[in-house]
Amino acid sequence: MSEHKPYTYVTASIHEGVTRFDVSFCTSEMSAKAFGGDGERPFLTLSSTEAHMTVTTTGGGPVTEQDVTLAREIFTASARYLADCERRHLDQSTGLTDKTTPPDEVAA
Repeated sequence: MSEHKPYTYVTASIHEGVTRFDVSFCTSEMSAKAFGGDGERPFLTLSSTEAHMTVTTTGGGPVTEQDVTLAREIFTASARYLADCERRHLDQSTGLTDKTTPPDEVAA
């Protein structure tokens, strides 16, 4: 049985003058925090010892409708991630090891 070791994977690429950064946090050794309130703009951060990612309002300015839409998408994706982690953790804890996802759950 191989041990899965935590890691953070960061790449940068330039294609036709466009720079793209990709960060994959494959570790539970990280933190997720939200800052803001009291009239300050909101921030969401994901950090490990190797990388740090921040999401905040467009151009660092006032909150736009697009910022609200993005925040909702992050919330929905986070809720799905939580549900998937909880389900798989329970499956592993009870000895269920089927790694396939039923088709009706893929669209959820």
